[in-house]
Amino acid sequence: MMEWMAWTTPTAAFFVAVALILTGMTTWELRSPSIPRRGLLPIATTRGDRLFIGLLGSAYLHLMVIGLTDWSIWVASALSLVWLLAVMRWG
Repeated sequence: MMEWMAWTTPTAAFFVAVALILTGMTTWELRSPSIPRRGLLPIATTRGDRLFIGLLGSAYLHLMVIGLTDWSIWVASALSLVWLLAVMRWG
């Protein structure tokens, strides 16, 4: 018998949000190709690079906050979102 993953509302919302971000970034890139630039990150990056780095860093930050502190999951989510926005803006 096959077991299926239980999709909770927050899980579904997360994947829908990521899909919308990817769709929006793809549309933006097709309409206005990005030029690599240097920011706070030590490499030249495009918008897509910064999105990937930001999402990956957000995931690790979220897991670290949940695993090493007793803070609420909402605090971890807020910190992860701030990190993503900072990388996208100044990375």
